[in-house]
Amino acid sequence: QVQLVESGGGLVQPGGSRRLACAASGRTFRNYTMGWFRQAPGKEREFVARITQSGGSTYYADSVKGRFTISRDSAKNMVYLQMNSLKPEDTAVYYCAANPRGPYNSDYWGQGTQVTVSS
Repeated sequence: QVQLVESGGGLVQPGGSRRLACAASGRTFRNYTMGWFRQAPGKEREFVARITQSGGSTYYADSVKGRFTISRDSAKNMVYLQMNSLKPEDTAVYYCAANPRGPYNSDYWGQGTQVTVSS
């Protein structure tokens, strides 16, 4: 069993930065590919970024490539999403996922954290 708790959301101005964190419980954390997804109001949940068990490979949605960075610290059971050059269209609830296979298909989900990009 893995429990995921996101933090770091809030209000940020366009062009600003924010770092989201996902704390995972469970000794098997290092066995999981981890991902971030987001869901804007009235829209479907979408993939943002994914990192492999070792942290050696990362993958990004085209919409965030070059602006967002996913990382993990397996010693601390943490996954991070550094978001730079934020745009209003990045406004969404951001979800952490363990072993994601799609926007609605994952072994475990966090409760989500709201990020609002607005002046």
